Amino acid sequence: MSKRHLLALYGNFEEAEAVVQELRNATIKGFDVNDDMIVKSPIEHPEVERFLGDKPVYVQWFTLIGALLGGIFGFFLISGAQANFYMQLKGGKPIVPFPPNFVLTYEMFILGGVFITILGFLICAGLPAKRSPLYSTKVSVDNIAILVEADESAISELKAIFTKHKALEIQEEAGK
Repeated sequence: MSKRHLLALYGNFEEAEAVVQELRNATIKGFDVNDDMIVKSPIEHPEVERFLGDKPVYVQWFTLIGALLGGIFGFFLISGAQANFYMQLKGGKPIVPFPPNFVLTYEMFILGGVFITILGFLICAGLPAKRSPLYSTKVSVDNIAILVEADESAISELKAIFTKHKALEIQEEAGK
């Protein structure tokens, strides 16, 4: 079924919070409150995290995997480069000396961790992303917007909830 977007504008934060709470408590077929709702505001509201709920964070796993892979690949690349010269006389020194390699391996841990963390941040943030089909410049000034994406069957229920809570304006994406 095709998805449609709705944007509702509210003048105060309490009204927007009440809408989000009602959307959380309602069971609307074709609408998932955790995945299909975005709250936009011109200023920071510390309460947003409380009423939107905790979202899982996966960036630290990207950092761990990047650091481990960077260190492992770095050590084997350095050791492999040194082992290619095994035919040369080393004068009693080992073919792969560990203490100097640990310094370079440490640097590769950091390099791999940083690169993969940046990549993980971009993936977890959903960038690059398509812009929202609906937007109002009033959000940049003083209004709070709730943008929802739902199946066509759920649009009428969502509109009823928005109008019940006195939405200043409701924008609907044009039919496709």
